[in-house]
Amino acid sequence: MRKNLLSVAVAATIMVPALPAFAQEDAQMVEEVVVTGSRIQRANDVSVSPVTAVSAEDFKASGVVRVEDLINDLPQVAATQTAGQANGATGTATVDLRGLGISRTLVLMDGRRMPAGSPFTSSAADLNQIPAALVESVEVLTGGSSATYGSDAIAGVVNFKMMDDFEGFRFETQTSVYQHDNDNSNIQSVVKERGFDVADGSVTDGETNDFTMVFGANFEDGRGNVTAYANYRKIDAVLQADRDYSGCALRGSPDSFSCGGSSTVPWGRFTDFGVNNGVDTEGFDYSVDGNGFTEFSQLYNYGPLNYFQRPDEKWSMGAFAHYDINEKATAYTQLSFNDDRTVAQIAPSGAFFVTNDLYCGNPFLSEEQYQAICGVYGLTKDQSMSDLVVTAADADGNAVIDPDTGLAVTYPGAIYIGRRNVEGGPRQDDLRHTSYRGVFGVRGDINDSWNYDVYYQLAEVSLEQTYMNDLSSSRIARALDVRADADGNPVCQSVLDGSDPNCVPWNIFQEGGVTQEAIDYLVLPLFARGTNEQEIFSGYVAGNLSDYGVKLPTADQGVDVVFGYEHRREALDYNPDQGFQNGEGAGQGGPTNPLSGSFSVDEVFTEARLPILSGMAGAEYLGLEVAYRYSDYSTNKTTDTYKIGLDWVPTEDLKLRASFQSAARAANISELFRAQGIGLFDMDVDPCGTAMIATLEECQRTGITASQYGSNLDSPAGQYNEVTGGNPDLEPEESETLSFGFVYTPSFVEGLNLSVDYFDIDVQNAISAVSSETVLNLCLYNNVNCDKVNRGGNGNLWIGDANIESTNTNIGYFRTSGVDINANYGMDVGNMGSVDFNLIATYLTEWEQQEVPTEAAESCVGTWGGSCGSPTPELVSTLRATWITPWNLDVMGGWRHIGGTTDNGSNGADFDAVNYLDLSASYGVTDKIRVRTGINNVLDKEPPLTADAGPSIYGNGNTFPGMYDALGRYMFLGMTVDF
Repeated sequence: MRKNLLSVAVAATIMVPALPAFAQEDAQMVEEVVVTGSRIQRANDVSVSPVTAVSAEDFKASGVVRVEDLINDLPQVAATQTAGQANGATGTATVDLRGLGISRTLVLMDGRRMPAGSPFTSSAADLNQIPAALVESVEVLTGGSSATYGSDAIAGVVNFKMMDDFEGFRFETQTSVYQHDNDNSNIQSVVKERGFDVADGSVTDGETNDFTMVFGANFEDGRGNVTAYANYRKIDAVLQADRDYSGCALRGSPDSFSCGGSSTVPWGRFTDFGVNNGVDTEGFDYSVDGNGFTEFSQLYNYGPLNYFQRPDEKWSMGAFAHYDINEKATAYTQLSFNDDRTVAQIAPSGAFFVTNDLYCGNPFLSEEQYQAICGVYGLTKDQSMSDLVVTAADADGNAVIDPDTGLAVTYPGAIYIGRRNVEGGPRQDDLRHTSYRGVFGVRGDINDSWNYDVYYQLAEVSLEQTYMNDLSSSRIARALDVRADADGNPVCQSVLDGSDPNCVPWNIFQEGGVTQEAIDYLVLPLFARGTNEQEIFSGYVAGNLSDYGVKLPTADQGVDVVFGYEHRREALDYNPDQGFQNGEGAGQGGPTNPLSGSFSVDEVFTEARLPILSGMAGAEYLGLEVAYRYSDYSTNKTTDTYKIGLDWVPTEDLKLRASFQSAARAANISELFRAQGIGLFDMDVDPCGTAMIATLEECQRTGITASQYGSNLDSPAGQYNEVTGGNPDLEPEESETLSFGFVYTPSFVEGLNLSVDYFDIDVQNAISAVSSETVLNLCLYNNVNCDKVNRGGNGNLWIGDANIESTNTNIGYFRTSGVDINANYGMDVGNMGSVDFNLIATYLTEWEQQEVPTEAAESCVGTWGGSCGSPTPELVSTLRATWITPWNLDVMGGWRHIGGTTDNGSNGADFDAVNYLDLSASYGVTDKIRVRTGINNVLDKEPPLTADAGPSIYGNGNTFPGMYDALGRYMFLGMTVDF
């Protein structure tokens, strides 16, 4: 669950709250509109489903230019991909309603679905494609929308309503920065104690500049209008080094934080990871000191070079047009182009223990180094570490005897080398998404009773991905396999045997020994290209059957009906180069496979609204709504979705409503076909390592040997390898959504609106992935899924290709329930203008998941960490006050509250409740010029800190940037000029 927003409408209606008194009076006028959640036109105050609305004024008052920042402030939204992601960033911004996953949230523009945002990872829409300057309002309906829009809307829909009837010319600009006082003496001491640099004092950074032009004109005496726009946005990067609380990767609990890090260090780590620990051998673990070795002890501080805010540059343009062909037909179109480029930066690449052998006669080895890793085992300089014969030993140090041969079990020796390529600079993932979208339609009235809307939509999103400054695993192996030539000069063995004449030796055995020529040889740029395509043909007719006598005698309105058909085709093509596919990138963790797939679906849908009673005592209105959708997929899956809703207005002051929806969702193209590859997941310690949480017998189920049990298997960074990806055999998931509540607008308290709604969403046979930590625990304690645990040579789960398989499957269920509260009160203050108060809150009563159908469910309400992932507070709320003065000045103040959460992990990093204060103002300099300014997080509140905020749960910089204000105060200054 998530946070707040800056201003919202009453959840039951579409009325925008923070308006002057005269605007509120206008809002009470009955107007036939299409309300999000249904295609039936009705008066805008009788929606059966709770809808939260954010107006264009709210965007400006908040000072945000990224749509994701405003959406993530809604209490119904859980933050996922944002500009605060570095490791694991996709370059997109996505929406996750109710924390049920981005695949269950449908994003619409004017009621039409947006295309998948990227062929890189998921089928979710990218909010960067939304032209923020043309957004009139954002309507969020959580639950109860699948029958209307498709099964993707299990958690709900986010509908962006666009301005498409503008006249004139408008120029908007805004500049914003972050400012933070680095004064966390506790964390500064922790960082300094490790000898690391740390930010101190005031810093101002992360500048964002946004420029928009909007042009609109009517033509042919108002029969048509064209509204066009162009936007440029540039966002500067912020490094984790720029904040003291992200000066290093924290480890431990808040009471005893320390600096963690990576064992792939610039001074090199040369170790056997216990592989050579047999009956007659001893292990080793060294780092370079001058041209000798010293015991390995210091980790590398990889955090400071990671981006805390990615740099971003975006160009977008488009046009909205409509033309009345005649009284029965209006042609319309929406054309948009978007080019968004961002760079995700993390620490330098290197040799991440991707080799396990070394030639003992390597001329770069000093005599001391040779003796330490070769001579001590009796290996000569014409041998390699793999020539060492190691006798397997049990936990008591006795030789392991093969029962078939009666001989001792032996295996070759090994050496693993970790060496950070700080000379080559940080790794950078350059992600550029270019999208095109066109909608071409006709709508109008057939007669007084029937209307129609038919359109064709075509969209394409292309990806250009360039991964820079990674190293080639095979070239690392060749550059470390060095001999002396006839003249005694170091030369690669691959040069001598002709297999790679371009090889340059990599001298990592002496301080300052790495040459630029070696770096140029080792660096391997990686490239990937991909496209998402979407094609939709959709149409429906809607009618009121009053003229046909289809009306109950107890109601003054007839039955409303909708009949429609939609054909949709989705295609994805992702083509990584051979370096990606072969796993050549040493810093990638494993191969990245290509992906090509498509599916189509044909759907028929219908809706009906049946007024039962109206104009009676105790029943100003009583009505029933039903909806049904049948979907036939080309993947040989069919689904049915239906909805039943009831709303009752016993008096003019009170409205009661309830709805029930049953939906089935077939897997989308990403869930079916996404390439399987290695990534990272977060885990405190390996249960079979030094902590010995599990027993030897339990650990042996996961592939641990007796000699490996209790050894140092823990990743210093707390990150382990997992294989994730699609599954073409997924079955549809099923869901049920229940919602009921009331809207109260008491006539004796003018200006007050209150709505309270209960929701309950249950997703069974859910399409997801069992978390890797759960897979490991199932093997340990239940002897289940042990074939999915693939330990490395020394029993580890984080070096090379060692991994846990966590691909998509049909798990148990997700279930969430709670209460949404919305209140709006406006009053005049004499000759001082008017004041509006807005409150929105979500209180969770349940959020639980069952990852495996045979296992117990886990409650995640008020917790975070473990398989629960990012924080899920019980209560999230925002209170906002807006003073609209008679002097063309509006002043706004906001209080955002995020409830506390307890840590499900072992570090005990419980988060206290967080409160933010926001202030802003706008001033009408003239009728044509308006200036706005403000500060969010006025008190510069630091985010909660933890050692476990890893990339797999959208963490970065020891916190959760999408949820909390991770960078400090946000200050903005903007201007709107109308010509």
